[in-house]
Amino acid sequence: MMTMEELPASLLVEILSRLTDTTDVARCRMVSKSLNTASYEVRWLNLACSMSCYLKSRSPETRHLVTPFKTVFTDLVRRSSANLESISLGVDRSLGGVSFDDVEDESDDLYLTDMNFIKDWLPSVSPALKSFSVSDFWVQSCWRRSEALSLISSTCHNLVKLVVRNAWLSVDGLGSMPTLKYLTLEFVRLDDEDLSRINTCFPNLTQLDLIGVGGLKEPKINLLHLTTCQWSVSNAPLSLIICAPCLVDFNLRCIKPRLVVLEAPSLSNFNLSLENTDEFRLKNCANIQCLQLRVECLCLGLLFSMFRHCSTVKRLTLDLVERTEKVDVAELGLDTLLNCFPNVTYLNLGPGAWRVIEKSFSRGGLEHGIGMKMIKELIVHLVVREMGTTLAYISSLLDKSTELSDVSLLIHRDVDSYVAGSLISACRSSFPRIRLRWGIWKEGIKDTWVSDGI
Repeated sequence: MMTMEELPASLLVEILSRLTDTTDVARCRMVSKSLNTASYEVRWLNLACSMSCYLKSRSPETRHLVTPFKTVFTDLVRRSSANLESISLGVDRSLGGVSFDDVEDESDDLYLTDMNFIKDWLPSVSPALKSFSVSDFWVQSCWRRSEALSLISSTCHNLVKLVVRNAWLSVDGLGSMPTLKYLTLEFVRLDDEDLSRINTCFPNLTQLDLIGVGGLKEPKINLLHLTTCQWSVSNAPLSLIICAPCLVDFNLRCIKPRLVVLEAPSLSNFNLSLENTDEFRLKNCANIQCLQLRVECLCLGLLFSMFRHCSTVKRLTLDLVERTEKVDVAELGLDTLLNCFPNVTYLNLGPGAWRVIEKSFSRGGLEHGIGMKMIKELIVHLVVREMGTTLAYISSLLDKSTELSDVSLLIHRDVDSYVAGSLISACRSSFPRIRLRWGIWKEGIKDTWVSDGI
């Protein structure tokens, strides 16, 4: 049996590298001299200030016992390998609940995008650094404008991934970073109204995540190599323009922009959550295979006109939210929907979409159901308000779906269990050829499956 001291140094470094927290690595230093030596060769550093540490640093009884977080982190960097490839520092997510009312001073001990703090240690490790993540303390950072991006771009010439959260970022002095492939900005105030500096200085991005980024007015994404993008936009921007010829996966959530223009000829997976717009243009987006729509649309004609050239869609998820009672339900029969998406084989209808489609059926039934011949899998979220109407609609739908083999019915949790059971029993007895499973849904709660089908 080999002792810890006899293991090869490279193996000890590999063992420690599999940990995820620098605090755990530091604890291992107490086990043996070999581990202590090896710990300084680990090529990543990951440290977060916990809520308990924050509270101790604020309490008059314990604050003198707590070493400032910035001091701890800087010391760890100086004692670590000069070949650090990944650095992550920040505050625990629980500190996101700390409000301005809970803070009585203007401390900057957790202001982690502070230029004076970052320039004290970043230049010494920048040559080998490939990944850098900083999650700031919003209470201290939101009113302090940081030029950290300028320093990062001027020193980290091999950086591949950059993540910044909870900060106010200036783009003054921002230089080109051709090696950067992955960029995440989350809950950031960014002084780049149209994203021109982001487009210019990060030309080779393949993945871009912009979550709750403020300071934008008429942003435009124009990135030739972008393949994956997640963009959550507030109601501030007047327009959104996305031009990305290599974009494959796009998740867009926006609130009442006047204009949205998307030009993405390679787009295959598109997840769109849209709260109204005056105009939505899809330019050269004829290859969408998987489409998820969660929309508030006073005129469903706009919805259909947006995707009139997307006959390639095979997987469709649709929900209508909030002011759907103002929609003319005659506009959204299932036939109308499938005429727009004639090649859909997988259809997932959220509760809002099902409610509107069911009302349309109660007015006039299914017209021809030609489009249903393509569907092989159907998932619906429903509320049974009138058992006869719901059963009649499902039966009519399944009658016309000759290729349909899998049906999943998710019934609202507040529906009487006897009613839900009767509906499922009736469907199973009338359509034994179909594999039927059912479950329960409720707003804000993960779907629960009761039966996986027979």
